[in-house]
Amino acid sequence: MTQNWNPERYAKNARFVSELGMPVVELLNPKPGERILDLGCGDGALTKKLVEMGCQVIGIGFSNELIAAAKARGLDARVMDGQNLNFQNEFDAVFSNAALHWMKRANDVIAGVWRALKPSGRVVAESGGHGNVEKIVSALYKALSRRGVDGRHVNPWYFPTPGDYRQRLEAQGFKVTYITHFPRPTPLPEGIWGWLETFAESFTSVFPQQERTAFIEEVQSMLRQTLCDPEGNWIADYVRLRFVAIKPRNDQGSS
Repeated sequence: MTQNWNPERYAKNARFVSELGMPVVELLNPKPGERILDLGCGDGALTKKLVEMGCQVIGIGFSNELIAAAKARGLDARVMDGQNLNFQNEFDAVFSNAALHWMKRANDVIAGVWRALKPSGRVVAESGGHGNVEKIVSALYKALSRRGVDGRHVNPWYFPTPGDYRQRLEAQGFKVTYITHFPRPTPLPEGIWGWLETFAESFTSVFPQQERTAFIEEVQSMLRQTLCDPEGNWIADYVRLRFVAIKPRNDQGSS
């Protein structure tokens, strides 16, 4: 995956990610003193809220730059691949918002979360679900195809159906107590251009820097009729997958 994260650009174009993550925090229902792993913590905006609620939190992410921004908030944040977690029976809960769909080796993620949780621990997460940003992906694929590139080869995302993810969780040994899949049209305060610059670098980076502007302009033009209202407000076609799963006390799942 060729995706770099600029903390300033992320703060400008993607602050909605943490703001819209508060319902997931409420679903987590964290208790003071709980030890929580924030899986894919970004720049630590939600991690800090968990700390302020009295939890002991470790945030992990793959981006050196975003982890540095999280550390600048005074957080315990570490660079780590969520597909290769190295914790053992340490956490009361694993929390994740808008990160799991960047980890295509889903079974490795789930196995690592299982190992990280104490018996009776829970994983509470929201990620992109099946159909997420489907119109945006379609436009990216079309623009890439016109340039002789197969977009499937550079797509960094995994947007599962509820049935797919439930099966993976249960195969590991988790008890899924809640799972939902729902559309969440999402306003983009900086428009589709800012979104593409922030989240779609895996697609744009196949071209030299001087060609990327024309590529983004073409994608923006294709999407204007379906994602931009007459007043010029952009709304992305987000679809979310949200779930809660418990690691049973009698640890009989696979390792």
